[in-house]
Amino acid sequence: MPTIKNIDSVKIDVYSREHLPPHFHAIYAEYEELIEIESLKTYIGKIPVAQRKKVTDWAKENKDYLMEIFKQLNPRL
Repeated sequence: MPTIKNIDSVKIDVYSREHLPPHFHAIYAEYEELIEIESLKTYIGKIPVAQRKKVTDWAKENKDYLMEIFKQLNPRL
């Protein structure tokens, strides 16, 4: 269940067998950014500013949902 949401051509993915801190992947064209769920800070990578704003606006409202999925897919973390 990697892709959990599409926001204007930006895929929001959460993977199993991941690492801490809890995060999600925002993928847009050739760009990819890993964003920490709690702080919404960049862990690694970069997507364009306009797309990142849309992603973080959505993520602010859906932190609990993102964390729930991360924990379901990564129960040992």
